[in-house]
Amino acid sequence: MKCHKIVVTGMVQGVGFRYHTCHEGLKLGLSGYAMNLNDGSVEVIAQGNDEAVDALTNWLKEGPRTASVTSMNYEVVEQGSWRGFEIL
Repeated sequence: MKCHKIVVTGMVQGVGFRYHTCHEGLKLGLSGYAMNLNDGSVEVIAQGNDEAVDALTNWLKEGPRTASVTSMNYEVVEQGSWRGFEIL
């Protein structure tokens, strides 16, 4: 089990990015959330087995077709008590 905090920048707000991220996270069996930040980026917490977290991290590099990702930063964070994947 691992937990990543990922911040995605680019055209990622107003294009369904959080919705699609939530869908991918649930599909992979992850828990966490996707949340818009004031600077126009999206913060994602992804917690689950190593392969699933890595799969979502790789998916976030491109995101949905409606988005345009310019950069992505992630860090390993302490595991939380999230249940399911939410849009915040």
